[in-house]
Amino acid sequence: MTEAIPRRASLEVLRAEAADELGVLVQERLLGGEDPWDFMEDLPSIDELVVYLLRADNIAANDGVRPNAARHYRVLRQIALEYPPLTPAVWKLLGDGPKYRRWDATIADAN
Repeated sequence: MTEAIPRRASLEVLRAEAADELGVLVQERLLGGEDPWDFMEDLPSIDELVVYLLRADNIAANDGVRPNAARHYRVLRQIALEYPPLTPAVWKLLGDGPKYRRWDATIADAN
């Protein structure tokens, strides 16, 4: 059984929303006195942020229940199927590479 991702808008609109959100995050950290050299690599890319926004929509549609590891994988894979241009971001988030970003769900679940 596949879990359909509710479509809110086109990918272009989702990317624009994510870019705005990312801009706010950068501005908040700059206003907080942080050096951009220290935090820019910690921030998600626009496509990664779109994937997490879509994942959040899926969580909200499931009465706010956070997914276990298997469901997390299925949800992200479904996002890749429904939004093919996001596939590289999805596989990067699912990959076995280094997990150094604090916002990464697999890091947050491990703590």
